Amino acid sequence: MLGACATLRTDLPKPPSTALPAVADTASTRYVAGEVAAHPGQSGFRPLLGNANALMSRVVLADAARHSIDLQYYIFKNDATGRLVAQRLLAAADRGVRVRILLDDLDISKEDRLLDALDAHPNIEVRLFNPFRFRHRSILAKASQFLLEGPRLNRRMHNKAFIVDGMQAIVGGRNIGDAYFDAGEEVHFRDLDVLAIGPVVAQVAAMFDRYWNSDAAFPVTAYSDNQVSEANLATLRVRLLRDARAFKESEYADVVAQDLPNGPSAEHKGGWFWGEARLAADDPAKVDPSPGVDERRLRHIAPALRRELDAARSQALLVSPYFIPGDEGVALLAALVARGATVKVLTNALSATDEPEVHAGYAKYREDLLRAGVELYELEGLRGAGVQRAYGTSSGVSLHAKTMVIDHRRVFVGSMNFDPRSVTFNTEMGVIVDSPGLADAIEQFFAHATAPDNAYHVELVHGRLRWTGQEDGKPIEYDHDPGASRWQRAKLRMLRLLPIEGLL
Repeated sequence: MLGACATLRTDLPKPPSTALPAVADTASTRYVAGEVAAHPGQSGFRPLLGNANALMSRVVLADAARHSIDLQYYIFKNDATGRLVAQRLLAAADRGVRVRILLDDLDISKEDRLLDALDAHPNIEVRLFNPFRFRHRSILAKASQFLLEGPRLNRRMHNKAFIVDGMQAIVGGRNIGDAYFDAGEEVHFRDLDVLAIGPVVAQVAAMFDRYWNSDAAFPVTAYSDNQVSEANLATLRVRLLRDARAFKESEYADVVAQDLPNGPSAEHKGGWFWGEARLAADDPAKVDPSPGVDERRLRHIAPALRRELDAARSQALLVSPYFIPGDEGVALLAALVARGATVKVLTNALSATDEPEVHAGYAKYREDLLRAGVELYELEGLRGAGVQRAYGTSSGVSLHAKTMVIDHRRVFVGSMNFDPRSVTFNTEMGVIVDSPGLADAIEQFFAHATAPDNAYHVELVHGRLRWTGQEDGKPIEYDHDPGASRWQRAKLRMLRLLPIEGLL
């Protein structure tokens, strides 16, 4: 099965590189430098709540880049929005901008030709994190590698960062692909990023360098069948330019263009939420399952968030599409309620989740959480969750944001879900910010997402679960997972019996 596969060469040189110095020599960077100078010791943040705005923010940043662009993502799809971003990266490289692209290798086989061609540009370098030893498009071939190297391949880089000129960075929950930007006909994700300026950007850039230069990162050219030439790059240019013209003429472009004033352009003054901020990120060596590796010393973000929750006094809002608290998490949230804090959690309803196994892990703890006084809300995807789609005929909406607000001032936005996989197997990252203004903005996001016409409020009534919401202005009520078929509910009951929580 693996005989015809391309083989990963581990003997190729991996020249180390680091972030270029931040230089304020454009209108955009001079504006940023002025804003940062006016707020010494603080970082500024703009929430990117709308999916179209999140896409255009990346496009505007890439178009404004003068020196460097560094991308780190779990997923980079070869679809309409993925090719749009790729075209902007290629244009930046043509201007002399150094572009480094670091991607997790789990789903790259479908996108490898795009990445190979980009890597052929002298100013673009693509590396894959924790790659498979054999490259093959067959699902069976990939599954066989999981059987042989499961302990290593089960560990993935889930980080998400978009850094430009060392002065601006986007971090949060979105990957690169149509589903994250309201394009296409798949389920659209309701997600959250922040655009950051100030000292925290240097921390994000340093984190990128650690991953880029780590033992787990390999050049995309390390596969033995990689024979990409300038001709491949020329072909890619033609295709990307054709796609870019089609994008400009699309209905989607008309909608997203309206979001440009809310993007990161130098002309859009103000709108920043300021506060002391720090990056929390796992060590890239977390993906090494070798005996003798002390994994606990490599986990940085989960302990940091635990400390934030431990310090809560009046409030804790948690948003996570995949939420499995475990007995320890239930006890932690129960303790917060016991000392007078309001604790609210938003996650996906069964009908909205793209991971029913994870929902089964969450459902196991629903009643315990409710008995402890935790308020639970489940985003209901079939009714659209109040999301204004930019384009396409999506079959629904699924929550993908990962954020937390503590005591109306401390905020987390990042890539980490509140589940065992994020703690144990994935590498994760996010920013922790002390900013009442940013906290208020995220609280408004939470309030809108949990409104009765967007999400169900889950309660215990006479010892039984009840879901309440609103549709067409009228109250609705269910005594089972709403919007889910009988088969989905039966499958959920079966999944709850499996001893797989530690893998979810």
